[in-house]
Amino acid sequence: MLDNELSSWLGRSLEAYLAREVSSLEAALGLRFAKGGVPWWLEERIRRRDEALRGLARRYFGAVSVTERAREIHRLARRYAASAWRFDSEAADMPDGYQGTVKEWLWQAFKSGASMPLSERQLRNIFAN
Repeated sequence: MLDNELSSWLGRSLEAYLAREVSSLEAALGLRFAKGGVPWWLEERIRRRDEALRGLARRYFGAVSVTERAREIHRLARRYAASAWRFDSEAADMPDGYQGTVKEWLWQAFKSGASMPLSERQLRNIFAN
């Protein structure tokens, strides 16, 4: 149970959010991120996306340079975004037949909720780490 003071604060905060007096629930609750900082929920999504992209790079493009990896994965991600992702995005589970293929890793990266597809430069930065 919340005490009266905390309950009143929470009520006022939620009212401000629902009345659209603030731009986000985080702002209504007084949660601030460092200038230029990434919210925790987005940071987690970015980590999942980057791990999927690194897995794809290791598994299928380990023998080529970082630049070539980035170029090829950028091409594959753009193709996936323009074709299969339009249908796959609504699925809760990875489509049958993706397991053990390039699309498994692309689906994981796109499903993370972080921005996709990324530019070749962003991919090079991910693969360099």
